[in-house]
Amino acid sequence: MIERDLYPRLAEAARKWPSITLTGPRQSGKTTLCRATFPQHPYATLEAPDVRAFALDDPRAFLGQFPEGAILDEIQRAPGLLSYLQGIIDADPVPGRWILTGSQNLSLLQSVSQSLAGRTAVHRLLPLTRGETMRFPRCPETLAESLLTGSYPRIFDADLDAADWLGSYVATYVERDVRMIRSVGDLATFQRFVVLCAGRTAQLLNYSSLAADCGISQPTAKTWLGILETSYLVFRLPPLNANLRKRLVKMPKLHFYDSGLVCWLLGIRTPEQLVTHPLRGPIFETWVASEIAKRKANRGEASGLSFYRNQNGAEADLLIERPSGITLIEAKSAQTASTRLLDGARRVRRQLAQATGQCSVVIVYGGDQPQRRGTDWLVPWRDLHQFDWDA
Repeated sequence: MIERDLYPRLAEAARKWPSITLTGPRQSGKTTLCRATFPQHPYATLEAPDVRAFALDDPRAFLGQFPEGAILDEIQRAPGLLSYLQGIIDADPVPGRWILTGSQNLSLLQSVSQSLAGRTAVHRLLPLTRGETMRFPRCPETLAESLLTGSYPRIFDADLDAADWLGSYVATYVERDVRMIRSVGDLATFQRFVVLCAGRTAQLLNYSSLAADCGISQPTAKTWLGILETSYLVFRLPPLNANLRKRLVKMPKLHFYDSGLVCWLLGIRTPEQLVTHPLRGPIFETWVASEIAKRKANRGEASGLSFYRNQNGAEADLLIERPSGITLIEAKSAQTASTRLLDGARRVRRQLAQATGQCSVVIVYGGDQPQRRGTDWLVPWRDLHQFDWDA
């Protein structure tokens, strides 16, 4: 397994905090990272029925097995353990003693905030970034292959067929994880809802339209989308909150963390299908947005991401807000670099400049040659992970 970008922050946290909580989607590599970072720690997974039963029936005896601490995987399956851990940590707050992982964001963080507030460092491990995928012996060489393959570590680590693995992932997620959530009664309709969300990636999130197309109520659509967010499959990108004279769109944008999952849900199985697919542009935009979101998560940074769209149609796919100003990003799947790729972003910059201060423009495109046009950049997709977004 390759070294993950989050590794230095995890190791540093272990020198300062008595416990570390690592959350993220299933199969993002949490267990592998924790066991590689803390090889001397005993390991126990609460997914195993016998281990979970022991932890639930006799939590003191269960934790007593690990006098020097341990890695406790899928801790949300036995949230009651956290109350007992609180006492153990307070009695002996040795740094790096307890490593907790979980893949259900909402339930895990609620339990952690109740029992381990101020005692644990919380980190998120999302699927691989482009830079991380390149550390594997075999990684996709073309843009279409990268979008299709996605970014789950198991695909690269075992050199698996992405479509086969993603199909099993979706089935496992729906049949096992969602079945545990009471608000989902009709699994077939929920699976159709997930497919409809994939068809709306990188688009404005209209709950009424989504609910109507799925045949569910609007409150149900909001609840189900919350489940997808809790499971780290999707995220909502908020619109820019700025005091501008222009009337801005107030709906968020919907993005998936993994482009391969979007392609699988939409029935795209080959690079040829993707190249001609009508959603090729939005899939590329989601890939760019997720890459930057994953980079910020690996650095432990607050989101600071948004997008811009006004009622007249002026739009910027992604904004990185910094103290010194804004980096305005557009994702263009076209392979040919041209000044026209900059036109829309420059139009938005003129509208933002007075309200937000310095505003730089970066176009991430599907070609191979980096170019600088004045103060603006055209960045090839394959170099996205190397670009200095803080400059």
